[in-house]
Amino acid sequence: MRTADDMDGFTRVFVRERQRIVHLVRRIVGCDSTAEDIVQDTYLRLKDRHLGEADLSLVFRTAQNLALDHLRSRRVRHEHARQASHDTDVSSASPEQMADSRARLEGLLQTLRGLPPRTRRVFLMQRIDGWTYPQIGQALGVSTSTVEKEMMLAMHRCRDFLRRQAQAESTAVAGERYTLT
Repeated sequence: MRTADDMDGFTRVFVRERQRIVHLVRRIVGCDSTAEDIVQDTYLRLKDRHLGEADLSLVFRTAQNLALDHLRSRRVRHEHARQASHDTDVSSASPEQMADSRARLEGLLQTLRGLPPRTRRVFLMQRIDGWTYPQIGQALGVSTSTVEKEMMLAMHRCRDFLRRQAQAESTAVAGERYTLT
């Protein structure tokens, strides 16, 4: 175990303020274990930077942003699950159709997870929270043009995934046709 003398400035500040950070995140996400995970992620993201006492607001802002990202991600999953349940009448859907829908949703979520963090944030802020590009730019401290470029990248990746998925499905259907005759 490290003693206070062994810790760098950032770690000392983080350890001292940890309970306040956890409290802030817990208020946002409403779950103790999730708050603890997010605070740990905050530490891991910032530990290699040379931060000190003067950077305390950055620590709180990072924790808050990670908590909000968590909520957006959870909202996306719930919305897609709700939409999938409305799109597919469960009583008439075959197990294969349900598995395909789940696989498509998971692939799309994986595509979103694979985006650079700022691009993912821009996408979620616009598509889930309904923010305008200028609002997003102001919140993230970037130009509207940068927000547009990030959004184009996110949409391009999602379209590519859906296009590949459709091609794979049509190839599979064509293959079944040849094997059944």
